[in-house]
Amino acid sequence: MEQIKSELVTLRLSGMAETLGMLEESRKIQELSLQDGLRLLLQGERDQRESKRYARLLKNAGFRYQASIEEVSFDASRGLNKSQILSLATGNYIRNGESILITGATGCGKSFIATSFGYQACKQGFSVNYFSMQKLMAKIKIARIEGVLTKYFEKLAKTDLLIFDDFGIGSMDSQQQLDFMEIIEDRHARKATVIASQMPPANWFDLFSDETIADAFMDRMIHTSHRIELKGDSLRKKR
Repeated sequence: MEQIKSELVTLRLSGMAETLGMLEESRKIQELSLQDGLRLLLQGERDQRESKRYARLLKNAGFRYQASIEEVSFDASRGLNKSQILSLATGNYIRNGESILITGATGCGKSFIATSFGYQACKQGFSVNYFSMQKLMAKIKIARIEGVLTKYFEKLAKTDLLIFDDFGIGSMDSQQQLDFMEIIEDRHARKATVIASQMPPANWFDLFSDETIADAFMDRMIHTSHRIELKGDSLRKKR
């Protein structure tokens, strides 16, 4: 039995090896038919691979903190549509390359909901990257200095879901506006994007000094997105 487990590990089937060890310890292995035994071994391998992929996706996403759809509060005072949130949680907006805009006052839970969509996407096997706008601009600046900006933009364009938090906090210079618009353009109708902001979308036009860029951004983000507008006082104050 030890030789079989060793062979499984050598063949990179550690999930099967671990399941075989568990069956051996429980002494159930003698009670199983060949078919049932293989089914359990395959399930063990599948579960382990999915678990490792999920852990890898979470690590690569760079979330600020942990959140889940199950933890979202649907208190009536928040103005959340439960059916909308649960429908989005299926991940169809990612498959369709659609966007979600989450707005509301400081501390009302925008970042938590945006992050919960990210965690849900990782569970479903999608690649995710989470950024505060300040962090995104810093990474773009470093990529430009190192001469790898094109590759960095290509990497972002291939990511299934990008989450931009704190949009509208702080101004973008002309180059940053162009860079951000390039990211949005690459994703339009192809990949999903979540934007969380304190500012209502009606004021987003004023964040761009170039009217052409502003028009293009509003056209791609506002008119074809799912809108979530949080209401009520800061949850931090309540706590």
